[in-house]
Amino acid sequence: MSTSQLSSIRRGDGIYGLPFTPEEARFILIPVPWEPTTSYGRGTARGPSAIFRASQQVDLFDLQYGRAWEEGIAMLDVDPDIVRWNAEACAASEPVIAVGGDVEGDPELQARVDRVNVLSAQLNDRVGALTRAWLERGRIVGIVGGDHSCPYGAIAAYAERYPGMGILHIDAHADLRNAFEGFTDSHASIFYNVLTRLPSVGPLVQVGLRDVCEEEVSFIENSRGRVIPFYDTVIGERLCDGEPFNAIADEVINALPQDVYVSFDIDGLDPSQGPHTGTPVPGGLSFRQVTALLSRLRHSGRRVVGFDLNEVAPGPSFQKNDGSNGAHQDEWDANVGARLLYKLIGLTRLSQGGSGGARAPKMTAGVTRR
Repeated sequence: MSTSQLSSIRRGDGIYGLPFTPEEARFILIPVPWEPTTSYGRGTARGPSAIFRASQQVDLFDLQYGRAWEEGIAMLDVDPDIVRWNAEACAASEPVIAVGGDVEGDPELQARVDRVNVLSAQLNDRVGALTRAWLERGRIVGIVGGDHSCPYGAIAAYAERYPGMGILHIDAHADLRNAFEGFTDSHASIFYNVLTRLPSVGPLVQVGLRDVCEEEVSFIENSRGRVIPFYDTVIGERLCDGEPFNAIADEVINALPQDVYVSFDIDGLDPSQGPHTGTPVPGGLSFRQVTALLSRLRHSGRRVVGFDLNEVAPGPSFQKNDGSNGAHQDEWDANVGARLLYKLIGLTRLSQGGSGGARAPKMTAGVTRR
């Protein structure tokens, strides 16, 4: 496709500069600006809008997945109810988080916990209903968070449609805590909730874990193989022993069933790729390793049915020396997030029989481009 043709496509005002409306697009992205249970740093509620802005300069041809845009990509408008619920829930949760969730004997704090739990249940219902509605219309739905509690409703909807589906979970955290700090739908509890509430979900394969509690390790060990962890420390030791990463990636993929949902927390990456995420942890996967893992998933013949991307938080504003007035937002996190999101779309499309795969780039040894 010529540069002029691509330019005409990118005259739209949608995500990635595309012109598709939700009625025209195969891929529907649901923005969920939600973060009341984030327990360290906030900002991920601004993730969907930051990713939208950063997407405008992502090249539409991907070396791994080709023309991921061809069947249409559209991000829905932000639901004003979710914005309102988030504001109320954040205000209610702050005093609870300040005391580490210790609300015993304090009726006011307990009332705050209860209110957040009610609002979180409303969010789950709304996201689930939106996802089901678009799935029924033959679309593929992706969730753009927000904290990692955001996609629960979508996962529930996908589990109904694809019983036995597995989940590839990329994250620094296991998210297997029971009602963390009293919040039943905490970002730290989503996969506890998935596994205890959704019996049709198949194996949960977790990659990059490096910040877990004893409760979570016990949950994993007692899961009878329903949770399959690939701890970051073990991956690191295997790499140091000279094992190729692709061998580890194949082991991850082989643990998954035919239908796979991908749940991606940006803190699964090395913190240099998402430094402003709410709970950054040293270590993690490199961007190259993640793209290699997703590529191995594509070539395995498995079907990616849906996906989410969470915990992307834009950095603080800074004064840019370009002659313009006012501050500019640090968009490195969103830049990385927008590219990962595009790759998740491309992966899902090709795994479901889409065309337009990428040409393998030619490698020229001994040549340095300056």
